[in-house]
Amino acid sequence: MVIEAIGGPLIAVERPLPLPLAGEIRIRIEACAICRTDLHVIDGDLPQPKLPLIPGHEIVGIVEAVGDNVDRAKIGRRVGVPWLGHTCGTCSYCRSNAENLCDDPLFTGYTRDGGFATHAVADAGYAFDLDPAAAPVSLAPLLCAGLIGWRSLKRAGDGRLIGIYGFGAAAHIIAQLCIWQGRKVYAFTRPDDATARRFALDLGVTWAGGSDEPAPEPLDAAIIFAPVGSLVPAALKAVRKGGRVVCGGIHMSDIPAMPYAVLWGERELVSVANLTRQDAREFFSAAKEAGVSTHTTVYRLEDANLALADLRAGNVSGAAVLVP
Repeated sequence: MVIEAIGGPLIAVERPLPLPLAGEIRIRIEACAICRTDLHVIDGDLPQPKLPLIPGHEIVGIVEAVGDNVDRAKIGRRVGVPWLGHTCGTCSYCRSNAENLCDDPLFTGYTRDGGFATHAVADAGYAFDLDPAAAPVSLAPLLCAGLIGWRSLKRAGDGRLIGIYGFGAAAHIIAQLCIWQGRKVYAFTRPDDATARRFALDLGVTWAGGSDEPAPEPLDAAIIFAPVGSLVPAALKAVRKGGRVVCGGIHMSDIPAMPYAVLWGERELVSVANLTRQDAREFFSAAKEAGVSTHTTVYRLEDANLALADLRAGNVSGAAVLVP
């Protein structure tokens, strides 16, 4: 499924099988989850995507061909491919264990073709081995919602009381990890979204309410997954002195002007950018130990436009997943 113009629909196109170059693998795709970042790419919120483009960056599939300099033993393995698809390895960030901030990266489903397809080519160094016995659909949301959620949680620190604003794919995974870690989770949803609140409570959060409601008690940290800038001052008001607010999305509407008093008290506001391969190693291990389960709605690949529309409208609980 290809987007040829920003804001346009995805179009079904037949192409020859892609050939993996040196250092690359070709994957037969079993499932690809849909991330809100895919909407930002398709709708033009993120600048200068590769066009025409196959979106999708939560890919699960089987390696069926490898390029030069790749171990042929990878053929037949199940792997996952995330948003960060390649880094230069030479810039100051790559050399200081901050490859998520690489100066010359490639992003799956944005600056290189992604997973809304039957096959994809990926950098072998950025494809992670996955459980061959697990269901591909259940694994797919882990490749971005899970990974970015994990990095956001790491940035939030070790506090016991965690607020989550926007209870979608990332939130429902990270809430399970927080509860497994013994933390209390407070879920903030759209004020009119009773379904999301029930979903959060069913997962075991301590409290669920609208994002227009005050937190029942001062939070140690808050993570904002919803791309809504007006939630920043609300979250800062919800955290205690010395607390931290983490913006977990790649795109957010403008943050409104706010009184300095909202930030004062050594509160911190930070963002999360991409992921590192170390994040992936940590996260997949923790998710397996915690018994994280993903809640998914499955769509056929050819129904990708319907899936995107449902995600835009907030009609998906958990994660939407495309299956070829």
